[in-house]
Amino acid sequence: MFQIGSQSARAVTLSAAKPTIYVVDDDVGVLGSLRFLLEADGFSVRTFRSGGAVLSAPNSGEVDCYLIDYKMPDINGIDLVGLLRRRGIDAPVVLITGYPDKNIAARAAVAGVKHVMRKPLLDDSLIKSIRGAIEEHRSLPRGT
Repeated sequence: MFQIGSQSARAVTLSAAKPTIYVVDDDVGVLGSLRFLLEADGFSVRTFRSGGAVLSAPNSGEVDCYLIDYKMPDINGIDLVGLLRRRGIDAPVVLITGYPDKNIAARAAVAGVKHVMRKPLLDDSLIKSIRGAIEEHRSLPRGT
């Protein structure tokens, strides 16, 4: 176990391989900020500016978690999750949104998304949600 940064509350345990996070958001500034935050916390990060871009990216099972914005021009985040699931991609998803719609969390839950966060994001809360989603997913029994 080692610490990243000066905050002892952010001590983390990392496996030999960095967890890979795919971040999908149409806002370039948000993508850059999230990349910086996640890489500083020990994640490997790929960013995508649209749902279509992430759907056309090769996925060889290397994704440990998706961080997906709800509102994008080409597709909303919940519909994107549905398309990923139909392709057999079962990596956990943290949905982020800046829109105060109380129904987003309920619709996300129906799509199998357990983690929904509001923008602006609190650094530690986001990291905890991502790590929690990955650990929860890893602990699920796998088909034989």
